[in-house]
Amino acid sequence: MAYKITDACIMCGACADGCPVSAITEGDGKYVIDADTCIDCGACAEVCPVSAPEQA
Repeated sequence: MAYKITDACIMCGACADGCPVSAITEGDGKYVIDADTCIDCGACAEVCPVSAPEQA
């Protein structure tokens, strides 16, 4: 089950930098995770300062 980024995102980019498969890109007002690329490792959730990434 892929992760998704909630509206709590503050656009800091920590999740994108921490993603080992580059599944996270800058979206309109928050970062977005490509569910097809996401390997459900949780690295994004571990580095996010506001706990925006969560399992979908």
